[in-house]
Amino acid sequence: MSPRNEPAVTAELAAEHGLSDEEYALMLRLVGRAPTFTELGIFSVMWSEHCSYKSSKVWLKTLPTTGPRVICGPGENAGVVDIGDGLAAVFKMESHNHPSFIEPYQGAATGVGGILRDVFTMGARPVANMNALRFGAPDHPKTKHLVSGVVAGIGGYGNCVGVPTVGGETNFHPAYNGNILVNAMTVGIARADRIFYSAAAGIGNPVVYVGSKTGRDGIHGATMASAEFSEDAEEKRPTVQVGDPFTEKLLIEACMELMATDAIVAIQDMGAAGLTSSSVEMAGKGGLGIELELDRVPQRETGMTPYEIMLSESQERMLMILKPGREAEARAIFEKWELDFAVIGRLTDSGRLVLKMHGETYCDIEIAPLVEASPVYERPWEPTPARAELEPALGALPARPVAELLKTLVACPDLASKRWIWEQYDGQVGADTIYRSGQADAGVVRVHGTNKALAITTDCTPRYCVADPVRGGAQAVAEAWRNLTATGALPLAVTDNMNFGNPQKPRIMGQFVGAIQGMAEACRALDFPVVSGNVSLYNETEGQAILPTPAIGGLGLLDDGAGAVPLAFQAAGHAVLLLGATDGHLGQSLYLREILGREDGPPPPVDLAVERRNGDLVRGLIRDGLVAACHDVSDGGLLVALAEMAMAARMGAELPGLAGADAGQLFGEDQGRYVIACPADAAAEIARRAGEAGVPCSSLGTTGGTALTGFGHGAISVDELRRANEGWLPALMAGELAPVV
Repeated sequence: MSPRNEPAVTAELAAEHGLSDEEYALMLRLVGRAPTFTELGIFSVMWSEHCSYKSSKVWLKTLPTTGPRVICGPGENAGVVDIGDGLAAVFKMESHNHPSFIEPYQGAATGVGGILRDVFTMGARPVANMNALRFGAPDHPKTKHLVSGVVAGIGGYGNCVGVPTVGGETNFHPAYNGNILVNAMTVGIARADRIFYSAAAGIGNPVVYVGSKTGRDGIHGATMASAEFSEDAEEKRPTVQVGDPFTEKLLIEACMELMATDAIVAIQDMGAAGLTSSSVEMAGKGGLGIELELDRVPQRETGMTPYEIMLSESQERMLMILKPGREAEARAIFEKWELDFAVIGRLTDSGRLVLKMHGETYCDIEIAPLVEASPVYERPWEPTPARAELEPALGALPARPVAELLKTLVACPDLASKRWIWEQYDGQVGADTIYRSGQADAGVVRVHGTNKALAITTDCTPRYCVADPVRGGAQAVAEAWRNLTATGALPLAVTDNMNFGNPQKPRIMGQFVGAIQGMAEACRALDFPVVSGNVSLYNETEGQAILPTPAIGGLGLLDDGAGAVPLAFQAAGHAVLLLGATDGHLGQSLYLREILGREDGPPPPVDLAVERRNGDLVRGLIRDGLVAACHDVSDGGLLVALAEMAMAARMGAELPGLAGADAGQLFGEDQGRYVIACPADAAAEIARRAGEAGVPCSSLGTTGGTALTGFGHGAISVDELRRANEGWLPALMAGELAPVV
């Protein structure tokens, strides 16, 4: 079989498509003849790291994925959990790293569009977006351009499609200079009895294409995402998709309208690898074959080949299997919303993918091998060597005013306010946002028409993960669990985004394995199963890998959103309490890096039993109305947590409980701790309940005034802290910061 106008397939051409010699030989055995060029393209994307997870699936299977609230775990477009009263939350996080480095606006925008489609494909109306962003050193010549483009792309798409962006995180580190990370998360709400899945069914049923027309943008996007960058990264710009949020909004409404009927048998987003992955995965899950007439695919460019049509990653497209006889009904809906609608094929009992165009067959291969026989690698891996403990003398405060130390920390890239970013996002559209960025430890969104609310967070501390991937993976899960808990929400489940370097390097693969081990342990201990996720490997440029970044997206539930707790002090005269033990751990802390100029030592230990005990206590206190404000202690330690609560409230506190504290006690990043503010008459009851639960509880002081004071270091002005905290990022983007020497 050799269609006209297609080049002959050779080992060299297969290598250009990212297939190894062994993978090419396996493809030849499976096809049983020389493949066509279109078939080569299909194998190359389906067997790419991005689509097949060939280096990671062995380890992903060790994560806990089930629980009493899990309706659908990994393997579908998104995860689904039961939130009661016949409703379900549908959510997932996914990366668009490589495209966002090449073309930051469109890369980030289409990342948002893709994750929105993953969620509404399941029958859920999107209600909230989050993102987790990592950029290079602030003084790197590309950083400003990348920050500006990515933020504009996220805002431009999310704002136009009408879904609020309610939180996220942004870090800077030189390890991301050549490979930034853009991880996008969406949460949606659906009826628990109306979840839509992607497994095709019904021999002879029509295969329907809906949405935008197919163009040449994004061809080989999945392949690009499965390889390291080199100096010619800019030349890969044509592999970046172009998004249209207004079309996406129409697509959401049209799909929701059709989903209200019983016409849909199966539905799949055309994401990575476009029409190839959607058709192959749908037919493969259903154990069926699929035959497509590519002439019928709506195209916006002339002369497109079957290879281009199948590998295009043009945005805002879906593939559906409809019940026979329902085509006219569905067409009327999509044409009303001014979207393309085309019956492009049918399901068969052959188990084969057959592609025809202009009367000629361009592909005729078995589907099962594309999925089931795809390569699976157990890559060699090396554990990360343990870091030496720090010398105890580091706990002594340096001969500098504590006010100066604190201002330095709150103005550092990791802790500086990201207001410049999140003010570009519409966080209130839909009118159900209770708390957004900067207001609470997690974004909180009301479930429309009910009293319920969802809490949503994204978390990871890459500097912990590079020092100890196992501990770092566990800490990322625990941090997400704490941030949900600090609002009063019951943590339900996790989506993850595993961002790592080249898995063919044992050191990098060891980071991945370690992070998975730590995550699995934490998810089990905290009853926090993984229901969806994404793996992004080969995040390297010229051999320089990113920090291992297993980003965790956490979802929690509040039975009554009115009881959600913010992080800002709420009134003068409230008692300020610390729940949890402080040992003064400075290893891998921001204090160590920003004040002492060191990045060494082990990250803080994570005691999962303590995390569970302390968090359950805090959630109960919030539920019973005893807590006015709550903030977990993380980056920068206890004094930074207090400063963040004070800055958010524009209110100070007198803190005699910190008198005599050393650097470790002020700035150590011990885990499992929460600062709470409560009415003075509730403090004794909280202390009593903490004692019964075995949770350390110490009185730090009382809210009020305009400064942090009363602990032996003078008065630290909250307004001065705010100016330092909020001034850094705008100054960076305005080009006003002096280069870092």
